[in-house]
Amino acid sequence: VVGNNRVGIPIVLLHDAEGAVITVETKKGELIRGLLFEAEDMMNLYLQNAVVQDASGVKRKVKQIYLRGAEIVMIILPDMLKHAPMFQR
Repeated sequence: VVGNNRVGIPIVLLHDAEGAVITVETKKGELIRGLLFEAEDMMNLYLQNAVVQDASGVKRKVKQIYLRGAEIVMIILPDMLKHAPMFQR
């Protein structure tokens, strides 16, 4: 199953999440929660107004952060996306 421009459903869903607050876990064990400003087809993410919690639990705020898709372990999307138009197909 593919979405727009022959990309998979997970990528389409990620693009639908632009403008929403998401949580990302990285390979380093960091948890990053922020506003998804832009998502690329390679799962590179640009977040704004994010809170970064490192593996030891220390939190810091950053105005913007760019995450490479290869460094991402998991992405938690908002519940509202289960009603996304792509699921009505």
